[in-house]
Amino acid sequence: MSVPVLSVRNLTVEFMARRGTLRALDAISFDIARGEVLGVVGESGAGKSVTGSAIIGLIDPPGRIAGGEVVLSGERIDNLPPDAMRKVRGKRIGMIFQDPLTSLNPLYRISEQLIETIRTHTDLNAADARKRAIALLDEVGIPAPERRIDGYPHEFSGGMRQRVVIALALCAEPEFIIADEPTTALDVSVQAQIIALIRRLCKERGTSVMLVTHDMGVIAETADRVAVMYAGRIVEIGPVRDVVKQPLHPYAKGLMGAIPSLEGDAERLVQIPGAMPRLSAIPPGCAFNPRCEKVFARCHVERPELVQLGDRKVACHLYDQPQSARDKAEIAA
Repeated sequence: MSVPVLSVRNLTVEFMARRGTLRALDAISFDIARGEVLGVVGESGAGKSVTGSAIIGLIDPPGRIAGGEVVLSGERIDNLPPDAMRKVRGKRIGMIFQDPLTSLNPLYRISEQLIETIRTHTDLNAADARKRAIALLDEVGIPAPERRIDGYPHEFSGGMRQRVVIALALCAEPEFIIADEPTTALDVSVQAQIIALIRRLCKERGTSVMLVTHDMGVIAETADRVAVMYAGRIVEIGPVRDVVKQPLHPYAKGLMGAIPSLEGDAERLVQIPGAMPRLSAIPPGCAFNPRCEKVFARCHVERPELVQLGDRKVACHLYDQPQSARDKAEIAA
């Protein structure tokens, strides 16, 4: 079996506060294979963006990586010194952010920003770097790239700016890209174009992607596998088709049930009662127990661990019971 492009093992992130230590990520583990898109989904506060920041070493004080490890193509990177980690970012790991204006300097032309990034991570001279920048803009679908390359960010539409950001992320041909809500600020038609672009790049370049979003529609269209996060933990992970069509964890069922259907056969969408708990008020046992319709006594005292069920893993006491008890629970469901 080939080595995963990214391997995260028991990654734990904590933030120091006046009232104690807040755990934003609680021992999460997952792998991403070459050319694979792993979708990471959950409500705001689930820990999706913190996961991406921890992988690329951008957890600032009072936050810290308190445990676990991040391995990129067989090399551990979470313990690298800052200078070495800066070389990894951009060259081996690319980033696509939600708002392209946070990635693009409004005072500099697109050409200056692309060429500087290319020359930082490669040995190309200025002329060759410009040719590569034009080729990248063409690859991501910017019309007339030879002319548009000398424009400023404000001269581009939101969708075109996001394409420029994707070109920036591809400058050094990274093996892994983190896309953090890359379609949230875009119109639906533009979202579809960006999704198709990410999929094509993965297929043609073999680049691996961690796609962070709260939009299950984007996940269903883009990802190969999906990890559902809740309160800093992965509660279910598996092939996207299985998780979307037949989710196992009660929280994942709630997320999938909230997706409108074009058939219109459901009278009402599923509603998950309550809200994501604050980091300072995560309940004991299963963090989802105050909102779960299937809750029973064990859920209040014992934290469920991920258990393997076919191609999927799920962290729920409904699935780690003895077989006879599980059959009863499934019949009751």
